[in-house]
Amino acid sequence: MLKGKHIVLGITGSIAAYKACLIIRGLIKQGAEVQVVITPAGKEFITPITLSALTSKPVISEFFAQRDGTWHSHVDLGLWADAMLIAPATASTIGKMANGIADNMLITTYLSMKAPVFIAPAMDLDMYAHPSTQRNLETLKSYGNHIIEPGTGFLASHLEGKGRMEEPENIIKILDDYFK
Repeated sequence: MLKGKHIVLGITGSIAAYKACLIIRGLIKQGAEVQVVITPAGKEFITPITLSALTSKPVISEFFAQRDGTWHSHVDLGLWADAMLIAPATASTIGKMANGIADNMLITTYLSMKAPVFIAPAMDLDMYAHPSTQRNLETLKSYGNHIIEPGTGFLASHLEGKGRMEEPENIIKILDDYFK
């Protein structure tokens, strides 16, 4: 039951960022309110204007909105949310989350999150299989995070294997099932 739920959607710098649009549409269609927090690298793959148009909310990327003293509170986002979903989650972001490296708005929001966190990895097969990535995912699981396993298939590198972000409809179903 996603109706009335507040979802923070974290988007990182992956080619799979385009799938975030489908996730947003699906969550909103089920009655959720979505606030996007995007990394600087994420903005290289999908524009905040597109995301804002879909959510009807400004996209948060930086700590400070303007040079007039206003700022975005990662603490407030952590209190507002019923869940946080990071999709796509790159190896870089997963590593930062596992080790508490709070160098961007997405990681500080994650570290302040009171709600359950769902992580949908997206990367090339060798990056996903690398022992450091697997260790970081295990660490995140040990913290109580929910890892949405990536699928196997054709990747942006033109290789085929495990690392492809789970499909948006399946991610939405996982969140919906959690709240049932």
